[in-house]
Formats: sequence, C-alpha cells, structure tokens
Amino acid sequence: MCEEGPRFSVKEYRFTKEQDEQEREEPTQELVVLIPEIIRSLLFQVLDSQYGMYVWPCAVVLAQYLWFHRRMLPSKRILEIGAGVSLPGIVAAKCGAEVILTDTEELPQCLENCERSCQINNLLGIHIIALTWGQISPNLLSLPEIDIILASDVFFEPEDFEDILTTVYFLMKRNPAAQFWTTYQVRSSDWSIEALLYKWKLKNVHIPLGSFNADKEHLANSPLPGRHTIEMMIVSL
Repeated sequence: MCEEGPRFSVKEYRFTKEQDEQEREEPTQELVVLIPEIIRSLLFQVLDSQYGMYVWPCAVVLAQYLWFHRRMLPSKRILEIGAGVSLPGIVAAKCGAEVILTDTEELPQCLENCERSCQINNLLGIHIIALTWGQISPNLLSLPEIDIILASDVFFEPEDFEDILTTVYFLMKRNPAAQFWTTYQVRSSDWSIEALLYKWKLKNVHIPLGSFNADKEHLANSPLPGRHTIEMMIVSL
C-alpha cells in the first residue's frame, strides 16, 4: 500500500487598514492572504522537517509590519530567508514588492511550500531558490541587488544563529544599504544574538509592536500571536 502524502488545510489571513492610518488613502483597504498548512497530527508533535510547514506567531507579526508599511514596498526587492509557507513574503509581493523566497536545500518540502503558497495566491512571478544558511553557494552568489531581507522566527535553534548572521552579513556587504527585518519569539532568557551582532559589526534597532498595530492577541483575523512574547528588530551595517 502506498503511504499517503501530507494533507493540507488552507488558512486565511486578513490584513485591514487601521483607523489611525487616516493619512493613508490608497484604494486597497484590506488584503487577504491564503496559506496552505500541513494538518497537524493528533499527537501535536512537530518534526524538525515540518517547522516550515506552518505559520508561526512571528510570521504574522512580520507580515503586519509589511502591511503597515505597504506604501514603501512597490519599489523594493525583498528576499525572505527560511521562508517556509512564506506569509511575510506573500504579503510583500501582494503589496507590490519584487520578492525572492528562499529556504534550505536540505528540506525540499519547504521549497515546495513556498511554491504552493505562491500558487494559491495567484503569484506566479516570484522566484523561489534554495539557500542554506552559512553556505556561500552559487545561488547566493547569483542573487540580484536586495533592499530588504526578511526572516520570521529563524532564531529558534541557537546552533543556527551564527550561520544565519553569516548569510545576512554576506548579503549586506554586497548590498550596503539593505536592511534585515526580523521577528523572533523570546523563548529563553539564556540566549541572545546581541554578542553575534557585535561580532559581525551589525547594528540593530528594536521596533515596538505598538508602532505598527501588532500589540494585540488577535492579528490578521488569526489568534496568532496570542500571548507569545514576540519582538521585532531591524538590523543594518
């Protein structure tokens, strides 16, 4: 008997114009994004290889930041690393940015997720490439100029932190004006990337969630981020 492949459900994320955005009068007042997620097992166990098959709370917060600043996106080329189901990248693309989605070549199902999310949102012009953190690969070397690097919840396993920042630093040295927009969940007080940012001579600015209407339990028609402690920062050279 053939083993069944993974089953997916489609979740809807709805970004709407806030009342305090009175000066923003663009026609689009609402953005709906559909994201296919693998159906979680009844045992609620998530394998390492499946981390990129769900929307996590940090992704919703980063997507909200993109939506809040949507007017600046049409002129930007944006690269999302560790994209998985690609909610932030999809929002950026729907707001007019030129987007490149990337995930590790070691987990081809994550790249398939990127493609699946693009298809369900009728975004057929997005480039999807394999990019493994910490490796200077032909794909990394062949990237065009980048304005913004996105990453949500990539600072999960401490052993990956330096590989992530190695890749970010390499991209920024090639694109000195680029910024790294990232959201992360505070899971432990025992780890920090501050020392690594100092080592790589990167500066960071923490962005209060309230400054882009993300300081709430329900966001984008979703219970995420809930009561999780999520922070956002912008990193630059």
